[in-house]
Amino acid sequence: MSEKKRIAVLGSTGSIGTQALEVIRENAALFDAEVLVAHSNAELLIKQALDFNPNAVVIADESKYTEVKSALQPHDIKVYAGSKAVEQIVEMESIDMVLASIVGFAGLASTLNAIRHKKQIALANKETLVVAGDLVTELAMRHGVNIYPVDSEHSAIFQCLAGEWDNKIEKIYLTASGGPFRGKDKHFLSTVTKEQALKHPNWVMGAKITIDSASLMNKGLEVIEAKWLFNLKPSQIDVIVHPQSIVHSLVQFEDGSIKAQMGLPDMKLPIQYAMAYPTRLANKFPRFNFAAYPNLTFEKADLDVFPNLRLAFEALEKGGNMPCVLNAANEVAVQAFLNGKVGFYKMSEMIEKTMQNVAFINKPGYDDYLASDTLARQLASAYVNS
Repeated sequence: MSEKKRIAVLGSTGSIGTQALEVIRENAALFDAEVLVAHSNAELLIKQALDFNPNAVVIADESKYTEVKSALQPHDIKVYAGSKAVEQIVEMESIDMVLASIVGFAGLASTLNAIRHKKQIALANKETLVVAGDLVTELAMRHGVNIYPVDSEHSAIFQCLAGEWDNKIEKIYLTASGGPFRGKDKHFLSTVTKEQALKHPNWVMGAKITIDSASLMNKGLEVIEAKWLFNLKPSQIDVIVHPQSIVHSLVQFEDGSIKAQMGLPDMKLPIQYAMAYPTRLANKFPRFNFAAYPNLTFEKADLDVFPNLRLAFEALEKGGNMPCVLNAANEVAVQAFLNGKVGFYKMSEMIEKTMQNVAFINKPGYDDYLASDTLARQLASAYVNS
């Protein structure tokens, strides 16, 4: 890498964003944090801006604008606020790459606009492809934009495919840790608490993605994302439970051979790989020791005990606006669970009912996705108190 790459970190105060800034700090000769975008955590955004001196910051919550502006004005850092500013900031000519890590449907508009302005994308927001994978991939192809996956599983697939672009994929296997409830039955899951669900055995993540991991919805969303990232049919994607989280995913080629990418669970590695591709950068991350893991085990995912994964496969098979509906209903369900309004299994019931009651659109446009998302959220919210 001969020149510094200027990165816009969308979602800088979240789990992925903070780790991305660690990677930028550790490789200050190669990367600059050009733009930082946060939802409402003004205190951390201010601290990050003072540490990294970006060209500009955006706080989506307009009520926090004065606080951020007052703190950063003496440091010649531009400050903007509001959802429209989040979408527009990616147009800056000084940005080379956009790290898209805003959680949920909210990350779609800014990612689409970044692609329109020919910014390379490091994608950590899986919902962008889940909601509108056809629009995103078509737009990226039209504008010659590369999308580099940041999810550890999709990064693993991407790494396994390096040098194999002309060889046909027979199947990919996305690995899942199984979350905190691996091996538990329906009776146990019907009584679990938010505190139990937030204790992931291997990964440190934000609350929403941690709950998704506990319900295996996170893996379901990754299945849909993989379809668009790697141009696959649903029948070419499988999920296996691997509790050690050392094998991050596998690719099986048409000759039957399988490649796997392995390593300790650390999100900074796939973040760094996406930001520096095709260069592998030296780092001081902890190294995997085979002697410390004498047994690596694999199990079939239980779609009966974890119905969210089944629902995700069903949405993928149906296509159209169904993955968008699935995602919207899930976002409402997870928030309701975190707020103590519904139980663990009620989330799946809400999602399934919503999918059954939103009209199917085979070839949706952008406005159709917006309408489907809005209606799905309304229906799912109504089910919270039903």
